[in-house]
Amino acid sequence: MSILILIVEDEQDLARTLKYNLEREGYATRCALTASDALLFARQEPLPDLVLLDLMLPDMSGTEVCRRLRQDELTQHVPVIILTAKGEEIDRVVGFEVGADDYVVKPFSVRELMLRVRAILRRAQPEEAALPKDSDVVFGRLRLDVPGYRVWVDEQAVHLTALEFKLLTTLYQRKGRVQSREALLSDVWDITADVMTRTVDTHIKRLREKLGAAGDYIETLRGVGYCFLAAPANE
Repeated sequence: MSILILIVEDEQDLARTLKYNLEREGYATRCALTASDALLFARQEPLPDLVLLDLMLPDMSGTEVCRRLRQDELTQHVPVIILTAKGEEIDRVVGFEVGADDYVVKPFSVRELMLRVRAILRRAQPEEAALPKDSDVVFGRLRLDVPGYRVWVDEQAVHLTALEFKLLTTLYQRKGRVQSREALLSDVWDITADVMTRTVDTHIKRLREKLGAAGDYIETLRGVGYCFLAAPANE
């Protein structure tokens, strides 16, 4: 089955351009011109594998659409790339805080966008080489089901986006070793063009908040980066 990408864009010329280029790359597409259609189409079978989301929609902000996608169990793991003319740092931070996986400022190169789409779809599949495939990973209060993209803290389910899950498993696989922001941008985000190291800080903050008591397993080394504890403390 083809990978399905939901295009949420009210500028019809741009929507047609995106549709043409994505389909030329071999992806299937579905288009929504409004936020209400986007939320409806995002829940229809087959579910999209990725959403390209404009922020300036006629009936609701794209930020709110992203927030609702993240709150819905059916769509919470679907990667989202925000497309917008708003390029200020605060706009990017807000986009990432509501759960976007990437942020592309208009006008953009179609070639760069295609690279970002491929990168997002690749990293949506967590690397399992260093993690067991037939059993859960347990680390102190944290439990991971890698093939199922599921996480528990103290046996309570925690809902992570695909990117947050990739960030967590990458840090876990390298536990005890400091990871610079640049290394995480390269290995988790896959491409680094026009992506700020602040992006890493924002996602680490959100990940810690979601992990609650297990968030302390991720340490900050000021001026250096982040490190997952080599072993859980006595709890």
